[in-house]
Amino acid sequence: MNASVTNGGPLAVLRRFAQTGAKEERCDLCNARLAPGHRHLLEMENRIIHCSCEGCAMRLQGVMGGRFKMIPRDARALPGLEMSDGQWEGLALPINLAFFFHSSPAGKMIALHPSPAGAMESLMPPETWEALVAANPVLDDIERDVEALLVNRVDECREYFIAPIDKCYELAGLIRTHWRGLHGGDIVWGKIDDFFARLKLQTAPVRENGAPVHA
Repeated sequence: MNASVTNGGPLAVLRRFAQTGAKEERCDLCNARLAPGHRHLLEMENRIIHCSCEGCAMRLQGVMGGRFKMIPRDARALPGLEMSDGQWEGLALPINLAFFFHSSPAGKMIALHPSPAGAMESLMPPETWEALVAANPVLDDIERDVEALLVNRVDECREYFIAPIDKCYELAGLIRTHWRGLHGGDIVWGKIDDFFARLKLQTAPVRENGAPVHA
């Protein structure tokens, strides 16, 4: 099943990323049965995420005029990333969670924050991102369109990841699905904690130059 990740898409889209125990999934492109942990493809022009079998993912990656890009599976932790409280507050985000990615069709960096209405775009002056990259050259390694800087600054957290874009929308889907009332409620914050706990189990930290840190 495909999933539009634009703000104009149906509200059910982000909810799909939060569902567990879903019905059997099939490749959006050839209808083959999909295994758990299957690949996702990003359709560039409209930011639609497609579930894909391995064959279709490999066949369409980098062809058809660049219509599709394969979304990476792995996330990387950035424990040494430098972002001051002042820089974060300057973004004027209503929640201390956000992700930032370069959109090739839009030709710019886009900042999105999860909300009860889905992933919402926030205005981000280009110089804000440029200052972050200058202080953190590893951000130059983010693959356009399909990876993002994912930021968790909830309460005392200062956690930063280079994450696949579908993981970022999964977080947005959790919040869209489970948010209740003005402050979200205990259930949604528990889901957010679980999401980052799982993400950290799947990541490896990287040095400033982008090389993985081995134990």
